[in-house]
Order: sequence, then C-alpha cells, then structure tokens
Amino acid sequence: MLRRNIMNQLVSWADSRERKPLLLYGARQTGKTFLLNELAAKTFPGDSVRFDLERDARARQAFEYDLNPEALIRRLSQVAGYRINPERTLLILDEVQSSNRALASLKYFCEDTPQLHVAAAGSLLGVAANQQGFSMPVGKVQTMTLHPMSFDEFLDAMGDGGIIPEIRDCYERAEAFYLHDAMLERFWQYVIVGGMPEAVARFAEDGNYAAARDVQSTIIDLYVADMAKYATPTETARIRDTWNSIPAQLAKENHKFQYKLVKSGGRASMYSSSIAWLLAAGLVERCARVTSGQLPLAMHEDASAFKIYMSDTGLLSARAELGSSTVLDADYRKQLDLGGIVENYVAQALAANNVALRYWTSGNLAEVDFVMQPHDSTSAMPIEVKSSDNTRSRSLATYRSKYEPTTSMRLSTKNFGVDNGIRSVPLYAAFCIGK
Repeated sequence: MLRRNIMNQLVSWADSRERKPLLLYGARQTGKTFLLNELAAKTFPGDSVRFDLERDARARQAFEYDLNPEALIRRLSQVAGYRINPERTLLILDEVQSSNRALASLKYFCEDTPQLHVAAAGSLLGVAANQQGFSMPVGKVQTMTLHPMSFDEFLDAMGDGGIIPEIRDCYERAEAFYLHDAMLERFWQYVIVGGMPEAVARFAEDGNYAAARDVQSTIIDLYVADMAKYATPTETARIRDTWNSIPAQLAKENHKFQYKLVKSGGRASMYSSSIAWLLAAGLVERCARVTSGQLPLAMHEDASAFKIYMSDTGLLSARAELGSSTVLDADYRKQLDLGGIVENYVAQALAANNVALRYWTSGNLAEVDFVMQPHDSTSAMPIEVKSSDNTRSRSLATYRSKYEPTTSMRLSTKNFGVDNGIRSVPLYAAFCIGK
C-alpha cells in the first residue's frame, strides 16, 4: 500500500466537528479514488458508499430531482441497495464533475445535513468548474488537492521510509547526511519513475523501468484524450499543441514560456486559454516572474512572464524520451542537459508543499530559479537549482547583493551544509522546503 502524506489531512477532516463536504482536486491517475477508499476502510469500516458519477447513470439521475438532502439520501440508498445513515456513513461522489447537480448538492448537504460525511472528487473538476453553467458551492466545501507522489512518498514506497526523518533532521541542522550517495541514486531513479502512483507501484515491485514507462505512456495517452473534453475542436488542438511544447520550453537556456514555441506566430491571445485548461486539469504548474525580491512577492508579479512545468517529472522524462541507462550512469549523465528536468522536479516538490511558485529576473542579466516567501519571514528566500555539483552562479550573487536575504538556498548534488553563507541542500531533500 502506498503511503500518501495527505491522508493525515483526510482523517483530520473526517474527525472534525466543523467539517464541510470535501472536494478533492487532482489530475487523473494521482490516486484520488484509492485514497478515498482507503479513508473509508480506515475511518468508516463497513459503512461507506461510493458512486462513480461518470459511469453510473442511475446515480446521476438521482440528482436530477429535488436536491433536498433527505430526499437525495433516500434515492441514493435505493441506487446503492444500502441504507445511508447520515450519522455514520461516508458518502463518496467520484467524478463529480460529470453532474453539475451533484456538485450543487454539496451546498445543501453542508447547510441541511452537516453530520453526513460527504467526499467528492474529480479528475477534470477544475476544468468543469470553469465552464458556463457549472454551480460551484463556494464557501460550502473544504478543498484539498492531491499531487503526484513526492520524493519522500517514493522513498516510503521503496522501503526507505525510515530514512525520511533523518533527512529532515539534516535539513534543519544543515549537517551532512551519511547516506548521501545512496539517496542521490534514489533521486535519479525518481527522476525517471516520477510520482504517478501506478508507475511507482510497478517500479517498487521489481525495479523494472520499462514497466514504469509503459504506465507513464498510458497515462499520457489518457491526458491527451481528456483534452477533447469541455473544449471545442479548435481549443482541443491548441491545448494539445501547448502541452506538446513543454519539453522544448524547458530545454531552452531561458525557461520562460514562449508562445512562438507552441506554433510559429503563436500569441497569448491564441494560447492563454490552453494554459488555463492545463492548469485547471492539474497537468501543469505555473511559475510567475517577480521583478523584485522585496516582500510581499505577490505585488511584484509580472503577469506577462512565467514558466510552465509539468506536474509530474516522471511524465516529463517519458515525454523527453529520457532513458534510465543514461540518467543512472554518472559518466553518461554528465553529457545530458538535465537542467530543465531537475528544475521541474523542484517545482513539483514546492507545489506539493503549497509553496507559491515564483522566479526572479533582473532584465537579461540575472535569473534565480525560485523565490519563496517563508512564513513569518522578514525577507524572501532565493532558491537556485543545479543538476550537478558545479554550483558557480553569478545570478544568486547578484540577488543577494541587491536584497540581502536572511537565507539563501542552493539545491544540487552536494551534501547538506553552508557554503559562503548559502545553504547547500541536496536535490533529494527538496520535499523538506516549505514544510
């Protein structure tokens, strides 16, 4: 069984007396259904009901009448052949975006039957919510987002979960980790396998990279097929073109998203809605440019400049046709351009910890990969990312000279420590940032 960090939040939701219906966001195949089923087994043993509203027409029809919770519970009990008890039962509405009425019903469950545990999830929930006519129960639900598995979750799946607290301790103390080389090897495995649960599970069985890549290819095909949903044929073509351009966007020396790389003559007016679709579907992460390192960072965002990362680095590796034999061999690895892929990995780790993604530039003279605003900090923290142990950089020096941050961080293949006032953090410990 794959351990997911978000499970603690789900259990806390179930135990809370102040809870509202839960709306679980996340891209397809990130494990939403599995998690809700696990929550049911763990917290509501023998007393849960799940409806897949994409496949179950009878369940959808139950929402086409009065949305009074008492009547709804009676109809859903008939469909399930099981009595739903508002005091004890967990009601799971999967693929809830397939029924606007089911989504709207969450408001009434919140107001009229707060004792009933209702958990709804959907792969294209964010996309559907942006469509005209969809009724989002604003203020009446609690939302969570399930991301692909982070590196610490990957470690746990590989049987190395006991090491995680030690990595966190070294991160806090800035002290060298004695299993550094072994963790770097695991890190490069993760770059290939990524965090899609099925790919991780297949790889954990016997270390078969080809099996994991087969899973990734299937998921990518599903994503491409989904792009025809909630979009016109013209919009679908543009969404796919935008999606297909991401590896090339990250292969450039400057990772700023350029519409002309999507298609010659491309402009924001043509493709901005495509990016919005990919973001809403949870397939990508957006990193905004800031023009200043002064707080608050949100006030310095430049809406016209941003970077786009894939939500899962393993899928990016698959789309880039990055082979395990070259990545895992230290000599071959030196010949590869892994900067964009490693930067994508850090973006994925930060996003999983709910860190707002931002980067800083000073014209064409300097660029810092990420800048974050730590909680209760008096200054922003610049984060530089290197795919090797070559850590020379003028950009970080320029930023530090200009803004004098309390803390500066560099992620690379070097061990934990402090180098010329800069915190050195190994790439495998990115999951510690922002926790």
